[in-house]
Amino acid sequence: MDGSQVVKKTVAEHIVTFLERRDVRHVFGLCGHTNIAVLAALADSPIDFVTVRHEQIASHAADAYARVQGRASVVLSHLSPGLTNCATGVANAALDCIPMVVIAGDIPTHYYGKHPHQEVNLHADAAQWEIYRPFVKRAWRVDRADLMAEILEKAFHLAESGQPGPVLVNVPMDIFSQHIASDSFDRVARNTRTLTKPSIDDETAKKIVETLAQAENPVAYVGGGILLAQASNDLRDFVDHMGLAVAHSLMGKGALRDDHPLVMGMTGFWGTQLVNQSCLKSDAIFAVGTRFKEADCSSWYPGYTFNIGEKDNSAKVIHIDIEPQEIGRNYPTDIGVVADAKAALRVLNRVARELYPDGFDRPEKIAEIASFREAFKASNAQMQSSAAFPMMPERILADTRKALPDDAIITTDVGWNKNGVGQQFDILTPGSILTPGGFATMGFGPPAAIGAKLAAPDRVVISLVGDGGFGQNPSMLTTAVELNLGIVWLVMNNNAFGTIAGLQKAHYGLTYGTTFPGSPDTPTNGPGYAEIARAYGAEGQRISSADELLPALQAAIASGKPTVLDVPMINNPTPTTGHWNILDIYSPDKNISHVST
Repeated sequence: MDGSQVVKKTVAEHIVTFLERRDVRHVFGLCGHTNIAVLAALADSPIDFVTVRHEQIASHAADAYARVQGRASVVLSHLSPGLTNCATGVANAALDCIPMVVIAGDIPTHYYGKHPHQEVNLHADAAQWEIYRPFVKRAWRVDRADLMAEILEKAFHLAESGQPGPVLVNVPMDIFSQHIASDSFDRVARNTRTLTKPSIDDETAKKIVETLAQAENPVAYVGGGILLAQASNDLRDFVDHMGLAVAHSLMGKGALRDDHPLVMGMTGFWGTQLVNQSCLKSDAIFAVGTRFKEADCSSWYPGYTFNIGEKDNSAKVIHIDIEPQEIGRNYPTDIGVVADAKAALRVLNRVARELYPDGFDRPEKIAEIASFREAFKASNAQMQSSAAFPMMPERILADTRKALPDDAIITTDVGWNKNGVGQQFDILTPGSILTPGGFATMGFGPPAAIGAKLAAPDRVVISLVGDGGFGQNPSMLTTAVELNLGIVWLVMNNNAFGTIAGLQKAHYGLTYGTTFPGSPDTPTNGPGYAEIARAYGAEGQRISSADELLPALQAAIASGKPTVLDVPMINNPTPTTGHWNILDIYSPDKNISHVST
């Protein structure tokens, strides 16, 4: 290219142009002296910079944004304290395989080794980028301006390919301000936007289909990989044709509609008797996009959730995952396939119809699932209609489900709003439940709702969160008010870190450090979350009776205004039929549950 044709701009300006070419619409972050060159370049861009008051809010919001839009989100961070504040949300995204590109400012290159303002260098110079190495897919430190285009291109491809996840592009502030020609950015602009994902061959597909066809009690066990691959329709077609009962992990919640006749529910510690017993009795498990993680597998104890690898008559495992390390990590595998879930299911659907054009009917299993649902619903009916106040958590979830349209996006946090929702709250649109799974990060839900609403402004967004989680970063309300985001935060307020309080009470007979001043049964002495909301400029209402919640929730949704509903709640346990190894650690050789009786 002739030099006269090359556009010369700052690296920061080139970065913004690069993001525009990738159809980035929002960048989440917080300013600092190391990144204001990028902010200046964003000022005249169609990209909106979403300003927050704490970097953890930015990374959680970006996490949810990526889940809803199905591609990498972008976070802009300052150095050192900004980067470490951001780290929890980035690690949460990493453990849930969410694509994200973090661009962070750093000290000037000419100050390496001199301990300039805010540098982290107690044990190594110019090593800020290494803070993220344990959890991002890759971390780059950009030491030459002419490498920026190549590194950014690699960053987006890596974040979105294979097992998705966050990456870090760490940029010294003087690099941002260097003027360079556009040729390196022009060159990557001609590169492919996305990489073709691996599928499976017909021979492997035939082997899988025949194994499932010959099984007496086959079960599909699906995880969050189905949602990441946007493969819900393909999964539905396959299980319908093969007649497979469907179990899911926590992160697989919503892979299919919960009212699908073959969906049994969530496995593991908070799983129901139906799903755990069905998985135990299965002779062939078709696992797609799942890691067989601890809570989902009752700490891998035999006799609770899965019968794999224990005896000669153990279930055969077919495991399809995009990441080779996940296959066989926790259970022996009979057929292991490295492939994208959507691509693999497309082939499996075709081969299944070629081999067995009439498919498989399993009316007994469908009837068993329907009967269990009816009985489980009946067992919860009293709690779901209870007029008790503070409210029963089951009543809160039941009224919330009544108020929401089928395609509402729900963000959860930790505690009842995660475990109870996973077990007994119907998700009716695949991909509409956003949960912190691997990291189980308290404080994820409230800022995640911001990212979800920005990604899907026409959909109802509600954050179900405990008072502990909501109290982590209430300043996210500022961003919601400034952007006029019609989000509802429903605070399930038991005046405690309720799940942990139950564990401590059951095993140690006290609740020291796990409950807040006052009684967990009468949460009246905690912060006034409704008043806090109003102080930030949002709407706020404290619910004062059980019958008040449903109309208040319906009004909040209809208002289109950011609204906090503070709902006093009794700290009842989430029922469980599975097992968790920590119970044995706390109370070895004793049959003690996760909550006091």
